[in-house]
Formats: sequence, structure tokens, C-alpha cells
Amino acid sequence: MEAAETSLISKREFRSLALTRKDLFKFSAFGLLFLALMALWLGFGERGFIHLYRMDKERQEYVEKIEKLEQENLELLKEINRLRTDKSYVEAQGRRELGLVREGEVLYRFKKERDLKDAEKP
Repeated sequence: MEAAETSLISKREFRSLALTRKDLFKFSAFGLLFLALMALWLGFGERGFIHLYRMDKERQEYVEKIEKLEQENLELLKEINRLRTDKSYVEAQGRRELGLVREGEVLYRFKKERDLKDAEKP
């Protein structure tokens, strides 16, 4: 008879330890809520995925700016080298940008068609 009582006791204990549907639902709801909160924190938190995406985008913009500035630097270094070594280039730049002429040269300037039309209007 003691064997039957021990088996009854263990069945009762098992039933008291077993989860009911209501308890299982509560456990599942809390678990899902926890997972949802973790997902929100990872996505929208101070150091979340959205912040990471924005920082990567900003880094890409800076890399592009750096590449553009390096290209401009290279072009300016070539220009400096050419100005230091090529006298005909210096002369051409002086003529084009400053309107310089050689001694004994005469510079003729003609009005453009646009300027002529503006002058004719009263």
C-alpha cells in the first residue's frame, strides 16, 4: 500500500508542478514581450542598428570628401609644378587671366554679340 501512496503523492506533486494552459500562456507572453523589448533596444537604442547605419552613412560621406580633396590636392600640386618649370605655361596663364601682353604687342578686344544687342536697346 505504501507503494501506491508514493505513486499517488508523486502524481499529485507532478500535477502541482505541471504548467496549466493559463500559466503557459503567461510564460509565453512574458517571453515574447522580453524578446520584443530586446529587439527594440537593439534597433532603436542609443547604440542600436539605426545609429550604426547613420554612422556608417556619415563615414561614407567623409570618405568621399577625403577622396575629392585628395584629387584636388593632386591637381593643385601638378599646377604648382607646371608653374615652377614651364615658362610658356606661366606666360599663357598671365595672358589669359591677367590680360598681359608682350612689349610691342597690341591687344584688340571685340565686343560680343550679346554686348552689341544690349548697347542698341534704348
